[in-house]
Amino acid sequence: MSFLTAEWNDLALFNYEIDPELLKEYVPIGTELDLWNDRCYISLIGFMFEEVKILGLKIPLHVNFEEVNLRFYVKRLENGIWKRGVVFIKEIVPKRAISIVANTLYKEHYQTLKMRNSRSENETSKIFKYSWRKNKKWNSIEMITAKNPIPIDINSEAEFITEHYFGYTKYNKKTTIEYGVTHPRWEQLEVLNYTIDVDFTCTYGNEFSFLQNLKPTSAMLAKGSKITIENKKILS
Repeated sequence: MSFLTAEWNDLALFNYEIDPELLKEYVPIGTELDLWNDRCYISLIGFMFEEVKILGLKIPLHVNFEEVNLRFYVKRLENGIWKRGVVFIKEIVPKRAISIVANTLYKEHYQTLKMRNSRSENETSKIFKYSWRKNKKWNSIEMITAKNPIPIDINSEAEFITEHYFGYTKYNKKTTIEYGVTHPRWEQLEVLNYTIDVDFTCTYGNEFSFLQNLKPTSAMLAKGSKITIENKKILS
């Protein structure tokens, strides 16, 4: 049985090309940075975590909620095959129990903050907004898109960003936690406009304050799907 089943829906992804040296200390042992066309990416992502079940059970008041995370991309060679995954700098959710479970069992970096979201549409577009409150200030990311889904092209940047199926956590200097993530190939909505109102220093610390004045290389809205998160594996 999968550890967790859910839906990840309406993923607003803002992707930044950065110097890979900035991520060196965050790379878990046994993995290496996964680059696309020799470019190193970090992504700020907001989405809805819905229909959540842990070991097949719904936890009251913890079924549907927002998440915003900052992540980058790694790969690990196993038996001659590259396993492509992500590493999270921080994951923000409004549910304390989710943070406790993820941080305890998977050694992730969840933080519980007050959050809100809005998803709406008009005759010509859809609007997605995810917000979180940190130190009495509301931060938000907002995306306006076309209404009709389109495929994610093979060998595209969007495919690189969305087609990673493992999570890796740096437990310590000698140990890494690996877990699998499953979902079908996603579709996307064309992005027409976006707004980023984020205090990166306050939310992510001085190490990532450089994102404050860095324009995203790209932005995309993935429609999402049902997903599973599998049980962890310890790598030494």
